[in-house]
Amino acid sequence: MSILDIRVLGDPVLRKPTKPVIEVTDELRRLVADMFETMYAAEGIGLAAPQVGRSERVAVVDVEGKKYALINPQLVSRNGAPEKAEEGCLSIPDIYGDVDRQPEVTIRALDENGNQYEASANELLGRCFQHEIDHLDGKLFIDYLSPLKRRAALAKWEKEKEGYPGNIRKVRTEVKGEHHHETEM
Repeated sequence: MSILDIRVLGDPVLRKPTKPVIEVTDELRRLVADMFETMYAAEGIGLAAPQVGRSERVAVVDVEGKKYALINPQLVSRNGAPEKAEEGCLSIPDIYGDVDRQPEVTIRALDENGNQYEASANELLGRCFQHEIDHLDGKLFIDYLSPLKRRAALAKWEKEKEGYPGNIRKVRTEVKGEHHHETEM
């Protein structure tokens, strides 16, 4: 397994919709394993293929030990009045914003062995599923912010992005407890 470079805001791959996976192969399983490793190294709770420069419709999620490989995920249903909560993104380091999302979702996806499953989730896991599926459609959490808050976030990012030449975030194995934020997906 290897830790992959994370693409940051400004890389066009983050805005391109992904392509459905036709067949779950050993190569795809390796990608899933590398994405889990990268997500853990970056202390995130979710990671989508575009964030590592890939075009497959694949994401990984681990919220409080509930671990999912999401291959060709779809939102089957969303329920409840939208709730606001803070989100961050491994591809927009150190930028956070409050996003309205419906609190309960059911998704359908394939796992890393090609088996179809459904999962229902609420709270942080449900939010994470929605955030990762958005990535696969070329959407980012900042797209949900009000124009004013989005402008403020992008202005802050203008200063931050100098630290990421080529729109690449090199992930080293983070020192535990070092500016960790539980909402980075």
